Amino acid sequence: MIIKNGNVFQEDGSFCRETLYIRNHRLTEAFEATSEEEVIDAEGLIVIPGLVDIHSHGAYGEDFSDGDPEGLKKILRYERQSGITSYCPTSMTLPKEQLKKIFKGIREAEKSGDGATVAGINMEGPFLDPVKKGAHVEEWITEPDADFVKELNEVSGGRIRLVTLAPNVKGAMDFIREMKEEVQISLGHTAADYECAAEAMALGAHHVTHLYNAMQPLAHREPGLIGAASDDPECMVELICDGYHIHPSVIRTTFKMFGPERVILISDSMRATGMKNGTYELGGQEVTVKDRKAVLKDGTLAGSATNLFGCMCKAIEFGVPVDQAIFAATRNPARSIGIYDRTGSVHTGKEADLLLVTENFELKRVI
Repeated sequence: MIIKNGNVFQEDGSFCRETLYIRNHRLTEAFEATSEEEVIDAEGLIVIPGLVDIHSHGAYGEDFSDGDPEGLKKILRYERQSGITSYCPTSMTLPKEQLKKIFKGIREAEKSGDGATVAGINMEGPFLDPVKKGAHVEEWITEPDADFVKELNEVSGGRIRLVTLAPNVKGAMDFIREMKEEVQISLGHTAADYECAAEAMALGAHHVTHLYNAMQPLAHREPGLIGAASDDPECMVELICDGYHIHPSVIRTTFKMFGPERVILISDSMRATGMKNGTYELGGQEVTVKDRKAVLKDGTLAGSATNLFGCMCKAIEFGVPVDQAIFAATRNPARSIGIYDRTGSVHTGKEADLLLVTENFELKRVI
């Protein structure tokens, strides 16, 4: 395949009109086209990397936590059609035996081949702070258990990339010491203060689960987890940019505070994504969705009903510079889970995960 005349997004954040050459879904050096070669004229279009969503529970009526490989295949197909080419299915807080079954089933779902690539599993819960449980069921929350995570990692074939942890719960610091080399530990769903969060980061937890949501707010005398994350130059932070979870001014401020290298856009999407308004389920609880806003009966936000491509477009709409919004949906999440060597930018030798979009970011084709 050859893509010509496209305005290609570069690794330095600029755009350059160039021709791309692809063999076996990998970007290669220039070659002579044969008569059978597909040649795409991308005149008037922008070429950007395929998006990388590292935090999403489900879409199109399905949820990873259902434990149904066929359902996960449907999610992966929907994601790819929506411009997300690498994807981390994300679990909820559930009983341990149920989580084992869910994680074991991921191997079967990966065999599809026509959906987004499974980049790893994001384990959000059950090691959370009940005070900040959000949409998670409190009765299934447990203390951090390294042996259990190792067991889940084994049954999943070593696919766990992220584990959310409340650093203020019993055993959290020991968990970080033991597991920091095996998985990326993300701090979240916690009422931790600045000192507690900073200690966890010093031990090796350099990621934050959906910044601002399910944590103490940033206050001038009590900066909490948000302040600690800002102070840790290694810390990457997730943002749900669906237009409901975080005010546009805070979205803009976060990019200024953390810079273009450390912000990761996520969807945190649930099964209602891509579906009509109605009542759905998330982590064993009823969720009402109207105009892409998902809430529990008590009004608590329960994930989003927007995919990552929509979140990236929202960020641009809110005034985030285009290059920073693209980086936050491609390069940054790929780096955070260790897959930037294969995807996340348009570069010779990498997989040809590419999107062709208009200048107004209307998705035209997924390569």
